Amino acid sequence: MDTFKPSYIRLYEDGTLLKRVEEVKKYLTECYLCPHGCGADRTKRVGFCKATDKIIVSSYGSHFGEEDVLVGYKGSGTIFFGYCNMRYVFCQNYELSFGGEGRTVSNEELANIMLYIQNHYRCHNINLVSPTHFVPNIIEAIYIAVGKGLNLPIVYNTGGYEKIEILKILDGIIDIYMPEYFSSELAMKFSKVPDYPNKAKLALKEMDRQVGGLKVDDKGIAYRGLIIRHLMLPGNIEDTKEVLKFIKEELSPDCLVNLMSQYYPIHRAYEHNEINRKLGFREYKEAYTFGENLGLRLD
Repeated sequence: MDTFKPSYIRLYEDGTLLKRVEEVKKYLTECYLCPHGCGADRTKRVGFCKATDKIIVSSYGSHFGEEDVLVGYKGSGTIFFGYCNMRYVFCQNYELSFGGEGRTVSNEELANIMLYIQNHYRCHNINLVSPTHFVPNIIEAIYIAVGKGLNLPIVYNTGGYEKIEILKILDGIIDIYMPEYFSSELAMKFSKVPDYPNKAKLALKEMDRQVGGLKVDDKGIAYRGLIIRHLMLPGNIEDTKEVLKFIKEELSPDCLVNLMSQYYPIHRAYEHNEINRKLGFREYKEAYTFGENLGLRLD
């Protein structure tokens, strides 16, 4: 990792990063940051995500509950943002995603948080959790932080409902993409976002184009590439298999796949009998074995 230099530093040095800061600001007054395309002037009213043009930070610090390649021995420097552009009935962090818990911070304060994570916690990366609706603020914060010495890999930890136009603006700024992905039937049924599957597939392919398979240093710490999360839902093993087949057929062979088994029926999951229980061990084992047989790189 000592020899790794995030590409956003080069963008800062040649003036491209500042241009990106200016380019993306327009989306706060006519918001098309995600495929919802609500068009809200977020300086005056909230968008679909319920956020204004000001960042909400729910919490930040050294987090050891992420993937091993991100956590290492110093932790992943997570920054949890308030609100979200998705509406999953089973959202495992609904207090943040729906309630927007946290405090309002300026872009400069966000930059200082990144530097605190780097210099005080000494984490391996900056892990931006649910960042989509705050991309303009985040890019400016990164620009400010780079000028003060930021040099950690940046993780874009997202639900996967992304707009290609925005991802292209992030090209060279983000080192590690970490989207979640579900198949079409589940997305339409439980997220109320009918075009999620197609948009997410396109987004994953663009992320893969930018960063490719996951790369780790000699200590096993990730510094660039694609990690795909799939939260397994009870009774939906066929959905999981479709997700794994898509990854195998369409994305780089070295991307890391995390089959997450920690689903718990929370928020409004009780309204749907088929997901109103925990995931069974046999369900998880069947999916994991299926992924192994496909030759996927599993976490």
